[in-house]
Amino acid sequence: MTIMIDYQGVTKRFGDNIALNNITLQAITGEIIGLLGSSGCGKTTTLRLLAGLERPDEGRICINGQTMSDQQTWVEPENRQIGMVFQDYALFPHLTIEANIAFPLHKMSRQERRYRVQELLELVRLLEDDPLLAKRYPHEVSGGQQQRVALARALAPQPNVILLDEPFSNLDAELRKSTREDVRRILKSTNTTALFVTHDQEEALSISDRVAMLRRGELLQVGTPQEIYWRPNDRRVAKFIGEANFINGEANGSRVDTVLGNLPLAEPANGAVEVMIRPERIELVPDSTGEYIATQVQFLGYDQLTTILLPNGETVNSRTRARIDLHDDTKVNLTVLGRVRAYPQT
Repeated sequence: MTIMIDYQGVTKRFGDNIALNNITLQAITGEIIGLLGSSGCGKTTTLRLLAGLERPDEGRICINGQTMSDQQTWVEPENRQIGMVFQDYALFPHLTIEANIAFPLHKMSRQERRYRVQELLELVRLLEDDPLLAKRYPHEVSGGQQQRVALARALAPQPNVILLDEPFSNLDAELRKSTREDVRRILKSTNTTALFVTHDQEEALSISDRVAMLRRGELLQVGTPQEIYWRPNDRRVAKFIGEANFINGEANGSRVDTVLGNLPLAEPANGAVEVMIRPERIELVPDSTGEYIATQVQFLGYDQLTTILLPNGETVNSRTRARIDLHDDTKVNLTVLGRVRAYPQT
């Protein structure tokens, strides 16, 4: 497997602010890496450094085994074989769809350009929407279609890497879901390595092969969506990804004592800890003699979110399938499913 993207101990400062602190990250050919984190965490800086729009202060960045930037080397952005898809798509308004896609292909002959544009139009399935769409202008097509045009243009010169910066943020929820499915399909069908910036957890988990979680310039964890969600190695990752309950406990090796009982641990721990439990791991059973109270039940259609009052006055949330036997102020018993994760108390 070829390492296509390689950040080696990369640090970037803006004045006194450390935007990225000693980042090491790799992506193999055909892999989609999602850069996830809140605003200001360093996601876009990571992207800009790879694109050659910023210079690292320390470390090395390589693409396909070739050094792009370090303290002695600098390859200009136009020579890095990178395609970019921007948040606003950056399509040329005065050019037709086919002319936008053909724009990076100026070194090809007219016949070669025509063939490549047709190939890309079919790849991104634009002609299925409208056989005449290639002759239209960007303002005459939908946001989702503009997104696919931008991706086709980025793929046109067959770059080593595609960079996507918040590419779905301008789309409504329904279109966002279908478009990201299209983008993943297209990237996978072309075996294109991609770095994808988002602050949206659902987007990162659904489109990425691996997720890189950033916070204040530090890389907290890199793993598959399942690893990041179920096995966060840091409380900050656990809190940011999805919904999580945190309760205090006293760990003793393989188990931990909590207000919810003595629970098995996913990894050994000792002493005072915070226990993380996903809401879907808390199972509820209405019981008139139950020791817990469902204080608020939110019906969400397919499932529901229930807030449970514990004997010590704390609350936890449970996410279960939709059911009619739970309502506000119902007494319940609960079961915590599987093993829980624990983090040192701070």
